Amino acid sequence: MTSVTDTSDATGLSQTVKAQLRLRELIVGGALKPGQRIAELALVERIGVSRTPIRMALVRLQEEGLLEALPGGGFVVKDFSEDDIHDAIELRGTLEGLAARLAAERGVSAVLAAEARECLERIDALLDEPELTDASFARYVEQNSRLHDLLAEMAGSALLARQLERVKTLPFASPNGFVFASALSPRSRDSLVVAQAQHRALLDAIGRREGARAEAVMREHARNAHQNLVEALQSHKSMQRIPGANLIRKRGHR
Repeated sequence: MTSVTDTSDATGLSQTVKAQLRLRELIVGGALKPGQRIAELALVERIGVSRTPIRMALVRLQEEGLLEALPGGGFVVKDFSEDDIHDAIELRGTLEGLAARLAAERGVSAVLAAEARECLERIDALLDEPELTDASFARYVEQNSRLHDLLAEMAGSALLARQLERVKTLPFASPNGFVFASALSPRSRDSLVVAQAQHRALLDAIGRREGARAEAVMREHARNAHQNLVEALQSHKSMQRIPGANLIRKRGHR
């Protein structure tokens, strides 16, 4: 039987999650600006939860890297330089490279391998379409996210999976951080075709138990985001399609 304490704990957790998700949405969406100090009482009214879940959510978002703690107490919204973003992408590539190597060395279950192949088949189907639309890119994002999640499962390491999840919470460090921005590029289909070829090479290397090759393919795959970032920064229209673009500090600014 569930105790009163258990129910209270579950309610508190759900309120914290609600506050965390809503606060992240306000930051990434631009409602809260870089450098802006967070007012707890204002968030209580805005999000509709008590101060305790708000405080816990603020700590979690600091751990994610979206907030910075002030020496005298409180938090401000962080901004990120281009170098910060490159480092975050490189970190994701390093962790996913390790995941790929562990998956190859430890072996992957038939169920996970089959799910990964299904993701590839769905991506192939949308790339066969005569024209790529926003709906096409949305489906790509869905399948790409699933494929990267499966890779974390394939590694068989709960610790590595947690670290990967943490680095991917930064919107521009996620595997899909620049997908919609690249949709405006004349080479958008080419970039997805290249990424898909890397997906296939990755699964082939894992299936053949070639750890070093799997790691190298995944590291190279992550570097695609570097090029997408460079191209996006040159286009105001592309930047508007990047989640969290308002957090990116322009060169010449602090």
